Amino acid sequence: MLFPLLAIAALIGCATVFSSIQSRKIESRYPNIGELTDIGGMRINALHIPAGDQADLPPLIFIHGASGNLCDQATAFRAPLEGRAELLFIDRPGHGYSERGGPENDTPDGQAAAIARLMDRKGMNRAIIVGHSFGASIAASFAVLYPEKTAGLLFLAPATHPWPGGVDWYYDLTATPVIGPLFARTLAVPAGLMRLDKAIVSVFGPNPAPADYIDKTGPALVLRPSSFRNNAIDVAGLHAYVTRMAPRYREIAAPTVIITGDSDDVVLEEIHSRGLARDISGSELVWIRGLGHKPDYIANDIAVAALEKIAGQDRDLQAMARALEIRLQQQAQ
Repeated sequence: MLFPLLAIAALIGCATVFSSIQSRKIESRYPNIGELTDIGGMRINALHIPAGDQADLPPLIFIHGASGNLCDQATAFRAPLEGRAELLFIDRPGHGYSERGGPENDTPDGQAAAIARLMDRKGMNRAIIVGHSFGASIAASFAVLYPEKTAGLLFLAPATHPWPGGVDWYYDLTATPVIGPLFARTLAVPAGLMRLDKAIVSVFGPNPAPADYIDKTGPALVLRPSSFRNNAIDVAGLHAYVTRMAPRYREIAAPTVIITGDSDDVVLEEIHSRGLARDISGSELVWIRGLGHKPDYIANDIAVAALEKIAGQDRDLQAMARALEIRLQQQAQ
């Protein structure tokens, strides 16, 4: 009986050491490009880019989705928008290089509050809030809780409403108090590294992922034990949270655009995107056939045009969507 226990302990120890070494390598490969700011009780990391002299857009805040970090949205949006607006790309609490803070940050409203405090520290009074996937639940919560700070909303492949079914088993497992931290410290890193390429293909599907996406956005950062568990807690608790919060989306009055695809295998666009279009009066739903879960990359020009439209400029998003559908159909042939 003693030998098997010792063998198990040795395996756990080896896996823990391996995960620790790999975590340091991941951080070395993807160093922090943002700046940590004390917002009271925790530090949140963000890449802050001032507006140019010829800026034609209000401040923009970008909130990444599950398993992500600020580099995801910065890689997609920095080049087309730098100089046109004050930009703030945020590592959500407990992700990238941001500290987690207290248990209030286990839910989107707590993370929205952290972003509101960061805005105050950066001297940003109002901004258009851009939320991708899980980040959309934070953007919607932000608009409900801080309408005075919300100049507009852009939702990209949002996850915002109650959906049938649950989440992948490892989220629930990792979110548990005892087994979860052990799993995150031992198996998450090796298992995650083995399936990282396939995961990116799946997230972008049916559209191709950019060849340099992993190198530029550092998705492996989520495999570090603390980040992996924070991410699991976020995802495992989302259904219960949006069940409580979704009825309040009708309070949102900010100009809103929702961009979604009919081929999204990550979230149910019929529930989330159509739900937002139903709940937010005056919002515009841009529905794109053949688009998957990454409109921030595949429909980047439409997302930028949506920001311009939210800011009051004349843009025909529906015509742009139809043109993209033709290109996506041609690519698929």
